[in-house]
Amino acid sequence: MFKFPEGLYTDVRIEDVYETKVIYTVGEIEESKVRTYKAAFIRIFDGERWYYNSISNVEDIQAEIDLLSKYANPNERIEENPVVKKFQVNKDELIKFEEDDIKKISIKEKQNLLREYFPLLEEYEFIKHWKAYYVDRKIYKEFYSSKGSSTKFDNQTVGLAIKMQFVEGDKLLSESYQKSSTNVNGLKGKIQEFRPFISKCYDFLINSQPVKPGKYTVILSPLAAGVFAHESFGHKSESDFMIGDETMKKEWAIGKTVGRELLSIVDDGNIDGNGYVPYDDEGTRAEKTYLVKNGLLSGRLHSTTTACYLDEDLTGNARAVNFEYEPIVRMTTTYIEPGNQTKEELFSEVENGIYIDEIKHGSGMSTFTIAPSLAYYIKNGKIAEPVNISVVTGNVMETLNEIDGLSNETEIMSFILGGCGKMEQFPLPVGFGGPYVRVNNLNVQ
Repeated sequence: MFKFPEGLYTDVRIEDVYETKVIYTVGEIEESKVRTYKAAFIRIFDGERWYYNSISNVEDIQAEIDLLSKYANPNERIEENPVVKKFQVNKDELIKFEEDDIKKISIKEKQNLLREYFPLLEEYEFIKHWKAYYVDRKIYKEFYSSKGSSTKFDNQTVGLAIKMQFVEGDKLLSESYQKSSTNVNGLKGKIQEFRPFISKCYDFLINSQPVKPGKYTVILSPLAAGVFAHESFGHKSESDFMIGDETMKKEWAIGKTVGRELLSIVDDGNIDGNGYVPYDDEGTRAEKTYLVKNGLLSGRLHSTTTACYLDEDLTGNARAVNFEYEPIVRMTTTYIEPGNQTKEELFSEVENGIYIDEIKHGSGMSTFTIAPSLAYYIKNGKIAEPVNISVVTGNVMETLNEIDGLSNETEIMSFILGGCGKMEQFPLPVGFGGPYVRVNNLNVQ
């Protein structure tokens, strides 16, 4: 397809993107647009340096390859370079979303998916302000390399989010309702779930009381567990953090016990959703990578360069937020595997604890924080009254060892608005999830 220069490693990443965004504010349309583009990122490596550029006209790819090659120093032994040797050669085409292609759905139908929620929003006087969002994204990626790789795949995600502000007297609550799918049909028929969600938020608004600070046994919802796995453990598993950092390499030594035997944390680009990346931006096949398996530190996430440097296997985690950036080590879909208890059994064993249902945000590396939006006391094995919590914190390694119960089903979710940030690359689409997770001795404030 392209003529690659001799004595140099070259790869080309092409992305063809279709996106829709619709926003209503209190019933009035604020934004309704479709965006499309096709662009490319080209890299050349001479064994010493990388040379790269991004272009918005794919007709100029060959000219850009020829131009970049003039800056590089041809190396007749380039194929023996350790990094070049590490690159996979894959030839594959995975086109999954032609039948349910979101480009076939009219903008009017996408608007109507939101509009069916409006009567319910207008019914409640305590919902003082709201915004409704519909977003979708279809991406078709191609990758070619001088080693012989030729891969193509597509991915698409759709989602809706309704951000609401609840007010009763001097009490205020901001909360969001979100749904995601890989096709528009997956968003239909969800309106019956919306009224109970509103009722739950209103009950929390009028009945929640400040928490009594202290250490509690905490049960995390699949949402909270997924954000915990992503923020507190997933980022530290991105191996570029370890390059040149001997202390971190010792702290995160493969085989180290980091949790109880029931705990396994996975990153896998083969799962449908925002994190579906069957081939990464270096043409590496996605793997199901156990970061923790049965309580032992079992792996980390890699680009080709980091895998070469640490002498470990490729995982398929070299990702760029778009064609303007070079790939760096990023998560795909990161989740905690299920355990063997039912949700009811998990709660029944807690006499006095906290249940975190919804969250505002989470962060962490060595120490993690979760800021809940909807949380409840657990009393005598049952979810009890709502409670206002500013933050839940803990040391990552200590917390992993305090996980003593997992429900028997894992739920995978996607960020509808925003995504994962790292360095200057934001927002990257990722997936996350987990079962209900029980953790002892967490600091609650």
